Amino acid sequence: QHFMTLQFTLVCIKHAETNPPLFRLRNGFQVLRIVAKDVTQLPLIKDLEQFTELDFWTYVNNVENPVDIRVPAHSLQYVKRYLETHGIGYSVMIEDLQAMVDEEQEQMKAAARSAEVFSTDSFDFSNYHTLNEIYSFQDQLVAENPNLVSKIVIGQSYQGRDLNVLKFSTGGSNRPAIWIDTGIHSREWITQASSTWFAKKIVTDYGRDPALTAVLNQMDIFLEIVANPDGFVYTHTNNRMWRKTRKPNTGSSCVGVDPNRNWDAGFGGAGASSSPCNESYRGPSVHSEPEVKAIVDFVKSHGNLKAFISIHSYSQMLLYPYGYTYTPAKDKAALCDDYPAFSSPFPSDQASGGSIDWTYNQGIKYSFAFELRDTGRYGFNLPANQILPTAQETWLALLTIFSHVNNNPY
Repeated sequence: QHFMTLQFTLVCIKHAETNPPLFRLRNGFQVLRIVAKDVTQLPLIKDLEQFTELDFWTYVNNVENPVDIRVPAHSLQYVKRYLETHGIGYSVMIEDLQAMVDEEQEQMKAAARSAEVFSTDSFDFSNYHTLNEIYSFQDQLVAENPNLVSKIVIGQSYQGRDLNVLKFSTGGSNRPAIWIDTGIHSREWITQASSTWFAKKIVTDYGRDPALTAVLNQMDIFLEIVANPDGFVYTHTNNRMWRKTRKPNTGSSCVGVDPNRNWDAGFGGAGASSSPCNESYRGPSVHSEPEVKAIVDFVKSHGNLKAFISIHSYSQMLLYPYGYTYTPAKDKAALCDDYPAFSSPFPSDQASGGSIDWTYNQGIKYSFAFELRDTGRYGFNLPANQILPTAQETWLALLTIFSHVNNNPY
């Protein structure tokens, strides 16, 4: 995958519900940050991927980038001894992950208790929310802005939840459009939270912000805030660290597929696992997950998407195709070099079956994946007080891309 380091701050370009208790990390998980001193140590670190109880938050790619692994207490001694035996440096990045999860849950409970009469103006964008709260927000936003926003249901998840997409449009039929999805990896809560803020920002700024107004006068924007609702619900009710879908796997007790390894772009290649118990399990076949198939069908049926942006966390980067091959994208200059604030790309570990590689191969030139905050101190448990600054800095980057796409038709 080619990607560019991106500090987003420098880019130029209610109704309450009772939250059930989150899962207990019974064995006391820690997150270790591992740093290879040279390339000879990379395969030694990669060998740890065979242990399914280890959850790789970031992956082995090069000596410049650390590898973050969530390790259960019963494996800590073994993993630390393994690293020390091979002279591989590491530090404890998160000493007590459960304490972090507990604090996050308490904040959500407090926010739910103090919820006002529901409107999108009173929605608490500075806290994390459940699926029901986000879906209610979407419906309210449509009700308040019927001339600008509509809701499209592009399919159902495996467990039967609607896959909702907000369409922002000032009229016209089959206009050129921009797609954004968040939360395809369900534990990446900062993405769904930021996306909710984006939705409100669009309706607030249309007619006020010249750049956004110019875009929406020519193009539509489609926004899927929760691309993996089954997984998202599971992060609230059972396992805060759940990444995959919730579809059972035939012949295995392990559930779910990594929905960003399931696309028909180098499917089954490097960076995706064939084991159903692995966090990066590719699935039994391309587009096997209804959450993925719904987006595929939408992209094909629309036929006029000019940009496809999938938003993830964490590591503060902007990625462009390809992930499954080191062959440069033919539009590399337009995807990278036209944005002077982006640093030079360098190759990372391959990751096959990703969404932006598939959309790029479908002819959507401007296909990007964001990795939002942070760089590892909190990982997937970014404190709620970072939601608004993360959303605001990312919006600057998104608006730059929107304007570039609008001003450079193809």
